[in-house]
Amino acid sequence: MVNFTIDQIRAIMDKKANIRNMSVIAHVDHGKSTLTDSLVSKAGIIASARAGETRFTDTRKDEQERCITIKSTAISLFYELTENDMAFIKQSKDGSGFLINLIDSPGHVDFSSEVTAALRVTDGALVVVDCVSGVCVQTETVLRQAIAERIKPVLMMNKMDRALLELQLEPEDLYQTFQRIVESVNVIISTYGEDENGPMGTLMVDPTIGTVGFGSGLHGWAFTLKQFAEMYAAKFAAKGNTQLSPAENCKKVEDMMKKLWGDRYFDASTGKFLKSSTGADGTSFPRTFVALILDPIFKVFNAIMNFNKEETAKLVQKLDIKLDVEDKEKEGKPLLKSVMRRWLPAGEALLQMITIHLPSPVTAQRYRCELLYEGPGDDEAAMGIKNCDPKAPLMVYISKMVPSNDKGRFYAFGRVFSGCISTGMKVRIMGPNFVPGKKDDLYLKPIQRTILMMGRYTEPIEDVPCGNIVGLVGVDQFLVKTGTITTYEQAHNMKVMKFSVSPVVRVAVEVKNPADLPKLVEGLKRLSKSDPMVQCIIEESGEHIVAGAGELHLEICLKDLEEDHACVPLKKSDPVVSYRETVSEESSIMCLSKSPNKHNRLFMKACPFADGLAEDIEKGDVTSRQDIKTRARYLAEKFEWDVGEARKIWCFGPDGTGPNLLVDVTKGVQYLNEIKDSVVAGFQWAVKEGVLCEENMRAIRFNVHDVTLHTDAIHRGGGQIIPTARRVLYACELTAEPRMMEPIYLVEIQCPEDAIGGIYGVLNRRRGHVIGDLGFSSTPMRVTKAYLPVNESFGFTADLRSNTGGKAFPQCVFDHWQILPGDPLDPASKPGVVVADIRKRKGLKEGIPALDNYLDKL
Repeated sequence: MVNFTIDQIRAIMDKKANIRNMSVIAHVDHGKSTLTDSLVSKAGIIASARAGETRFTDTRKDEQERCITIKSTAISLFYELTENDMAFIKQSKDGSGFLINLIDSPGHVDFSSEVTAALRVTDGALVVVDCVSGVCVQTETVLRQAIAERIKPVLMMNKMDRALLELQLEPEDLYQTFQRIVESVNVIISTYGEDENGPMGTLMVDPTIGTVGFGSGLHGWAFTLKQFAEMYAAKFAAKGNTQLSPAENCKKVEDMMKKLWGDRYFDASTGKFLKSSTGADGTSFPRTFVALILDPIFKVFNAIMNFNKEETAKLVQKLDIKLDVEDKEKEGKPLLKSVMRRWLPAGEALLQMITIHLPSPVTAQRYRCELLYEGPGDDEAAMGIKNCDPKAPLMVYISKMVPSNDKGRFYAFGRVFSGCISTGMKVRIMGPNFVPGKKDDLYLKPIQRTILMMGRYTEPIEDVPCGNIVGLVGVDQFLVKTGTITTYEQAHNMKVMKFSVSPVVRVAVEVKNPADLPKLVEGLKRLSKSDPMVQCIIEESGEHIVAGAGELHLEICLKDLEEDHACVPLKKSDPVVSYRETVSEESSIMCLSKSPNKHNRLFMKACPFADGLAEDIEKGDVTSRQDIKTRARYLAEKFEWDVGEARKIWCFGPDGTGPNLLVDVTKGVQYLNEIKDSVVAGFQWAVKEGVLCEENMRAIRFNVHDVTLHTDAIHRGGGQIIPTARRVLYACELTAEPRMMEPIYLVEIQCPEDAIGGIYGVLNRRRGHVIGDLGFSSTPMRVTKAYLPVNESFGFTADLRSNTGGKAFPQCVFDHWQILPGDPLDPASKPGVVVADIRKRKGLKEGIPALDNYLDKL
């Protein structure tokens, strides 16, 4: 039975200090959805007997069938703390009832855009790590994203049942495994995090504070050191038998927690905690974590799994566990589940860890505001966000669209950062391209309905105050994927999210029956709404392209397109990879192009970027919005640019933000500023479609050396300059030793040692090369890291499994762009073949156009 009503939730929404917005993040298959079940069952939404098998947050049919999460799902839970537990909360609080808005996110790297969208609207994250396989590549990616968004992590070591039953680890080895995982996580946090004196304080996870949980999601049991410290504090205090106040009890339990981890040892005969493992007479003492925590757990496991009925009955009585009639008849694993679940319920331990250690919106928005809001830090909107003020102007960030039961309509899913949003309220809906003061991408519309997202159900609700997660009806007509909703006229946008993957794999789709084309176009629009990452492009040749992060992502997107969005049969091409065009030397000659009326001349050269600059632009360290002096200083110090030239960067491209630069290196030229806009327009056009095969250019710097212009303004308009600029840029690219760049995946492959030969064979056949090979201590598993071209990755998983007898598990993440060796102008070389294929696919003329199409004689 559900132990809360919608009215109760609405009442608590106003107590913003008692709200916790959190997401569950981890590597694929580390048990997020299974663990979430324990939390959901604690709130009474599903029966506790079925927790761990229901996977309540996997709402789609294909998620249940494939046993992976594809879309992140939000659900609100209500939880009450006891008076003693309230004393542990160090931030402001308001009563003992808490509202936890939880988002279960996917772990597969192809869906990491869903994780980004989930992180944006939450303040804390539960990082789940499988204690058998440890910290994997995707754990690091999602943790890095969380820290970049200033989100506080707590750690959960999952799958302890496997460590005990399958690996049969000794207690001391298990402690060392835990210790290693905590250290790995803290290394990642300290690498990407801010210093401890920053606004957030320390982000490190530490079992002695209670920010690390241990347990098994599948069996539904978990604990933090707090649970055991309370048991032992009560046991040691029972001798004095005095009634402690909550604050005194809290202090006592906190002291006890410090003794239960690290190099502290326990002498059972005297009941004392020691700092060294050997006594005066040479007896060796066990570590406190092993003696006081792991030992009782191991005893329960051994007694039940060895079918020792008397021992089991004794333990059950000693631990004061009440079993049902039907539980008493079970034996083996089912009995183990029932006993552990009653002794250390997972929902209890995790919800306590979440409410005590994760920040409330009041705490979090104070330090997250500067990262979230693009406008000045002291206008009304920013102050409203900082103070999480329900009376301030409304500020809502919509992070994604969720398909609703109405065909083709979506709920806008987001978070209220300030103010209060209600049904029928008139608001400004601002898309990502909105610029304050202009009218583009701005709509003034009323909100049709506000709703509460509850896993697979939605509940209508009157209004939602700041600090909460909300679903909106009727906004989907005006926003594509994300946007900001506000009532404040001078408001700026909330920052656009940065994804850790990029859509590099593309498929062309067409309808089998030409009459269905309008349905396909409509379906593609809906598809691009429903997924934060997917891109739907119409090529000039009329092809409809769907671009995704990887094979699995594309497969799911196309399935959705065919079954839910377009609802017509489709033909799909083989997956294609997007390439980039670049140059490897400076242009061999000064390139000149004359305008169609022969009155204007542009002189330019191209040269490649210094190593690392393109990556800095893509990361956002160098941007067009930066202060000119700051940017010039950065380029001069890190990449040895001339400061004068660094100040005269005209623009970035493509789309005004990409990793190509147009730089003015002229000396005292007349009328130059008058043609600047036209040259920039030509530059944006050229870098979007390079000369080799109309792919984007990357890492090229174009220098404007000189221009000769007609004195009369009418002879140097856009119509004369834009095509000329484009021609001269193409000439620069062709004279600067052009090269093709291909995207490269970082692959992490887990497998047993005996299958490692098969991996190397598959990678060699696919132009991959291994960069690291690590073994896990105390397990026969190895982790191989390698670089693999995206072009060679299709069918890689199947190939790998067939060559290793199904023992290897690969995980691919887009890592970097790499130059394809060889000259694309030579049709026999590898890049030459790639260029010819792309030109044929795009319906361009055969062969790369000759240089004299673009270069003019003096």
